[in-house]
Amino acid sequence: MNFKELHLIEPILKALESEGYTSPTPIQEQAIPDVLKGKDLLGCAQTGTGKTAAFAIPILQNLFLQRNHEVENNNIKALILTPTRELAIQIDESFAAYGKHTGIRHAVIFGGVSQFHQTNQLRQGIDVLIATPGRLLDLISQRFISLQYIKMFVLDEADRMLDMGFINDVKKIIARLPVKRQTLFFSATMPPEISKLSSSILTNPVRVEVTPVSSTVEKIDQSVYLVEKNDKRQLLIHLLKDNKIQSALVFTRTKHGADKIAKELHRARISSGAIHGNKTQSARQNALNNFKDGKIRVLVATDIAARGIDVDDLSHVINFDLPNIPETYVHRIGRTGRAGASGTALSFCDMEEREFLRDIHKLIKLEIPVIIDHPYASNMQFVQTPVIQQNPLSRKPVSHQGFRRTRSWSQGR
Repeated sequence: MNFKELHLIEPILKALESEGYTSPTPIQEQAIPDVLKGKDLLGCAQTGTGKTAAFAIPILQNLFLQRNHEVENNNIKALILTPTRELAIQIDESFAAYGKHTGIRHAVIFGGVSQFHQTNQLRQGIDVLIATPGRLLDLISQRFISLQYIKMFVLDEADRMLDMGFINDVKKIIARLPVKRQTLFFSATMPPEISKLSSSILTNPVRVEVTPVSSTVEKIDQSVYLVEKNDKRQLLIHLLKDNKIQSALVFTRTKHGADKIAKELHRARISSGAIHGNKTQSARQNALNNFKDGKIRVLVATDIAARGIDVDDLSHVINFDLPNIPETYVHRIGRTGRAGASGTALSFCDMEEREFLRDIHKLIKLEIPVIIDHPYASNMQFVQTPVIQQNPLSRKPVSHQGFRRTRSWSQGR
């Protein structure tokens, strides 16, 4: 199928062609026709499935067509609510790309920066507003924003809203929306509270589910390194000395850890940057732009700060710390191996994280191969299966001496 078969208008088709898009992804193919018809939608989709275009394209088209039949006004007609600044900026860039020939006006607002430029845009009038919850409520309280004319509402990354403690802010915002509206609800996972929220705000929704969270991209080469906790940084530096790792997104559990790792890499003359919630918006955006432009080779990030990062041709994802939520592992590694490309996901696992590894294995329904051919291999006599036959970086045979295979290492002692 191509985009023309989705009955898109010429201004949008022209923009998609200039962006190099010819065929819709599965979620775009399933969602766009129903959203164009004005139906509510419940989308269960993880990062990298093309869900931004799945809602941005039909919103732009519907607003463009409605404008031809209505008197032009400065009221906000579509609201996209998203959890992080990075994701909000990315969505705004998507609206700019897909809608550049439509004349649809859009703006993005988020905290951590001065509101001056944002409020100036709002005064000039916009059709689409992309916002994070805190700044949106702040500007509503200052009477810069009214939601009473919203026709289309998108709640994106609902599960991350819950994780970040935004769920009450989200409910306050929803309470201010018109009852009669079209609602699009997207979440990578559906914990009970998110499922309950979706049921309360959607009316006879079409359900679209692609790339279930328990699955991992087939073309991603996954492996795990058994390593002592104190040796992780040295192992990371050792691996990054291999030029086959062209670009790497390194995930750490804490903000402090991200800064510390970036400093260690800098000392080892490995170009890197860090992004997390304590950094200013400009610092985060600069680090992200440098990474996208290839000016730095490694970006160290926490999960919350990394949500919304979309980097073309990312060769490696490295889990410096294993996540304690197994679905997060799937989201992390899904940032490589996109659009049919291959990718590599490497994970470090110390003694305290073995339970996390076990939970990941249960979710993805396979055991990640273990690499023991590295200078910082744990000397603890854990038992693991399977053991990878070759180091994916060096392609040298590995030794199995000293490891029993009667139980999986990830199952503990």
